Amino acid sequence: MKKVALASAVVAALLMSGCSSKAPEVDMSADSKQGSVSTMGSSDSMMSASDKLQQLISMVEGHVKNVYFDFDKFNIKSDMQSVVNMNASVFNHADAKNLTIKVEGNCDEWGSDEYNYALGLKRAKATKDALVKQGVAADRITVVSYGESNPICTDKTKACNAQNRRAEFKVLP
Repeated sequence: MKKVALASAVVAALLMSGCSSKAPEVDMSADSKQGSVSTMGSSDSMMSASDKLQQLISMVEGHVKNVYFDFDKFNIKSDMQSVVNMNASVFNHADAKNLTIKVEGNCDEWGSDEYNYALGLKRAKATKDALVKQGVAADRITVVSYGESNPICTDKTKACNAQNRRAEFKVLP
C-alpha cells in the first residue's frame, strides 16, 4: 500500500512539474519576418500541395468510369473492355502514377448478403486484374466489396438493378 501511495505521489509530482505556465523560449521575430515575406510573395492563385493533390484526385475520379457487369457474373464484358482500357490510361498517366486506386465491387439486391459480398469481391478482383493487364501496378490497387449495401438506384426495375452491378473507383493519395 505504501508503494502505491509513493508511486502515485511521484507521478503526480512529475505531472505537476511538466504543466508549468512558462512561455516558450523561441525567438519569434525571425520567424514572423520570414513568414510575412513568404505570405506576401505568394498569391491566392498558388495552391498548397494538399490542394493540388485533392485537385488531381478529383480530376482522375472525374475521368474514370464505372465498369458494369451482367446478372450473376463477374467477368469483364467485351463492351466494358474499352472502359477498362480508358481507365487504365488515366491511372497510368504520369501525374497519377503515385496515387492508390480502390476498386469497389457492388451488386444488385438479388441473392443473400453473403453471396453478394462474395460476388462484389470477385467483380472488384476481376477489374483489378484487367487494370493490371493494361499496365497499372498491382500494388497500387486495393479491392473491397460492398455487396448490395451501396446501391445507386433503388427502383425495382431491371435497368436499376443493372446500374447496381458495377465496379467503382476511388482514388486515394
